[in-house]
Amino acid sequence: MSAFGRKSGAGGAGSGGRPAFGVARPMKGGERASKDNAASGGDQFPPLPGESDDASVPGAAPASSTPPAQEDAMTRLADRANAVHSGQADIGGFEASVHKIKEQVLPRLLERVDPEAAATLTKDELSEEFRPIIMEVLAELKVTLNRREQFALEKVLIDELLGFGPLEELLNDPDVSDIMVNGPDQTYIEKGGKLVIAPIRFRDEQHLFQIAQRIVNQVGRRVDQTTPLADARLKDGSRVNVIVPPLSLKGTAISIRKFSEKPITLDMLKDFGSMSDKMCTALKIAGACRMNIVISGGTGSGKTTMLNALSKMIDPGERVLTIEDAAELRLQQPHWLPLETRPPNLEGQGAITIGDLVKNALRMRPDRIILGEIRGAECFDLLAAMNTGHDGSMCTLHANSPRECLGRMENMILMGDIKIPKEAISRQIAESVDIIVQVKRLRDGSRRTTDITEVIGMEGDVIVTQNLFKFEYLDESEDGKIIGEFRPSGLRPYTLEKARQFGFDQAYLEACL
Repeated sequence: MSAFGRKSGAGGAGSGGRPAFGVARPMKGGERASKDNAASGGDQFPPLPGESDDASVPGAAPASSTPPAQEDAMTRLADRANAVHSGQADIGGFEASVHKIKEQVLPRLLERVDPEAAATLTKDELSEEFRPIIMEVLAELKVTLNRREQFALEKVLIDELLGFGPLEELLNDPDVSDIMVNGPDQTYIEKGGKLVIAPIRFRDEQHLFQIAQRIVNQVGRRVDQTTPLADARLKDGSRVNVIVPPLSLKGTAISIRKFSEKPITLDMLKDFGSMSDKMCTALKIAGACRMNIVISGGTGSGKTTMLNALSKMIDPGERVLTIEDAAELRLQQPHWLPLETRPPNLEGQGAITIGDLVKNALRMRPDRIILGEIRGAECFDLLAAMNTGHDGSMCTLHANSPRECLGRMENMILMGDIKIPKEAISRQIAESVDIIVQVKRLRDGSRRTTDITEVIGMEGDVIVTQNLFKFEYLDESEDGKIIGEFRPSGLRPYTLEKARQFGFDQAYLEACL
């Protein structure tokens, strides 16, 4: 008796009787067909999908069992693991030669120039004054330059004396959106959403530190060993952060977030592919109908750009106050007053926080209060403003989703000294906030508005929300671009009543359905 309940020999395969498993099929065709069937596995075992017919031919290479997409992914992982990066830019021959001549000319030029008099001139006037002096110094050094090299040398020297040195070239490039200086030998820039190394280099750490001081001194801030952190802004509104040794181990680090000279509108964001036509209409109505809006997203996702674009929909007759740590908002309104916090002095006194400015702003008869970014207990002051007749207030904060945004607001209020139960905080958030706009920077560098979510109210201890729009990921193109679709939820918006008060109810309803 076998293990399968049959007698060995009566029905065994070796006895010539019926096989124990399966049914043997008769061969078809002649000897050639039999050989072909035997080689390919016969009709009983057809080839697997995607398997090559040549795989069974003797001498042929065996077919890979790994799907092509998985093979490609594993190849990319292997390439990344074995890649070697220098981390330094290769500066070309022309730039290197101009840089070398600048190092020789600059000390002699400074001996012949009065810095105080030079500071009163514009760059064009200074260029005219410098030209004969530069030629004189070159003659002393016995250096001959062609016309192109002379112009390049003049520009580099003027940038060094009046501007921000090597950074000037990057600041004037409209395609550069971020500049990240990691010490004197390494600078990265963001172009088209991708980080690339920049072909610039500073003379040494002292040179870079002087430029960092020049940037922060323009806005009355300071950076040194005692205050190694500083937030500042450039004249065009670009945001600057500086951190120096001993906190930065690779030398002085400067991070510059540039903003477009041309104000960006919601229609432009729609044309860039950041949102759909219906989303653009809904956000325009939300801005015009004085809904309280919170813009949520990660670092570099476009929160400030979205806030600037939404400000275009504010009625020109409204008085708008903006409150920020470093003033970077550039609202497109005539009646707009920006306010900026002040850090403590050397004795640790005299600091003015965002909370102080929010409380003071309530006495300045604002129609709307806009916070550049909330990070702590000032969130409670903003909610108080939204609940005390300042409809249409806006702010930004860091969060990965609308639901997480609400949780972060609760946590920020609890970080303060306010003795209020969590349920009361949740209720105040639910009563104050109308719309949460979630923006994201996707892995291909594009920035998309991924969610527009309404805050409906409370159900027990939970804040209830409903999505009006959502970005659905579909696929990825061959060049790495993410393909997706902006889908409306088709739900009747809870904030329709606010839109009705301004006469936009029908357009708002059509946009959301």
